[in-house]
Amino acid sequence: MQFKGAVNFRHDQPGKIGILITNLGTPDAPTPSALRRYLGEFLADPRVVEVPRPIWWLILNGIILRIRPRRSAEAYRKVWQEDGSPLLIHTVNQCEAIRKELQARHGKDIVVAYAMRYGNPGIASALDDLQKQGVRKLLVLPLYPQYSASTSASTFDAIAADFTQRRWLPDFRFVSHYHDYPPYIEAMASHIEAHWQAHGRNQKLVFSYHGVPLKYLKRGDPYHCECHKTSRLLAERLGLADGAWITTFQSRFGREEWLQPYTDATLKAMPDEGVESVDVFCPGFSSDCLETIEEINEENREYFMAAGGKAFSYITALNSEPGHIQALVSLVEDNLQGWQMPDNQPETLALTAERARALGSGV
Repeated sequence: MQFKGAVNFRHDQPGKIGILITNLGTPDAPTPSALRRYLGEFLADPRVVEVPRPIWWLILNGIILRIRPRRSAEAYRKVWQEDGSPLLIHTVNQCEAIRKELQARHGKDIVVAYAMRYGNPGIASALDDLQKQGVRKLLVLPLYPQYSASTSASTFDAIAADFTQRRWLPDFRFVSHYHDYPPYIEAMASHIEAHWQAHGRNQKLVFSYHGVPLKYLKRGDPYHCECHKTSRLLAERLGLADGAWITTFQSRFGREEWLQPYTDATLKAMPDEGVESVDVFCPGFSSDCLETIEEINEENREYFMAAGGKAFSYITALNSEPGHIQALVSLVEDNLQGWQMPDNQPETLALTAERARALGSGV
């Protein structure tokens, strides 16, 4: 087997510390063909759908990828922007803001890149680029505050699989979750308070998280527990009484039971229970995307209002707001503890190159 090495490798190349932030992914365009490629990669991941592979292959390729891409393309067209999908745009902005802040604090020997678990830019291409830049120590930060095997672990799988093909592996650290990280809680609380100051506060605050099948919880996945802890800490920070907030789960797929209570069913029932105005915030989404813009702020808004609701206010994701960026930078710095910056003094690099030449390995 021929392992991958750096292209045009030089022994005197300055070393770097690399930060790779990742998110779920996005299709390349809001078209059925692009959605078919994206959904094919996403739904084929055994971390995402834990069904025996032969059975799932038949369902996925025989039914789902024949029907769902067209419907999903219609939904993506509603949220698509000139520069691409909202998730991609926000992730790019987050990456640039984190890079700017880290380099201002620690110098140019820290490089920051982004990748998508599914779609483009992929993890493999991002790791190629980081290796070309001389990254010898790598911290990966998936932008999933709450851990789940279907998100955080899937990202780790992709990185580990890539590493099996590389000659020189970097020192490696991985942030598997940050659901109770104090700066993250504070960033969300300040964001919600700013929304209330600008738009007023409604009767109840709904924390809506992406759902997963109930069987994942029963098999030991901590996602459900971490979502509830995030909600509890956030409600405590906001000083909310017990009846003033609720945790729900959205975006279920298929016929099996998922984590409950369901966001859509909860919102449909609230007006009959005396709740006529709601604020909805999604603590598990680092960026606004299809699931927040179209599913929450359009589809679920319609459910609530049609059921007799009087006011519905969606509180945006943190995106690249300064408080969010500062929380993520603090998280990165906490996880870089103990790593010294590379010794890139010219005399050190020259000595390394001289030794390599003496051994007949060129530069």
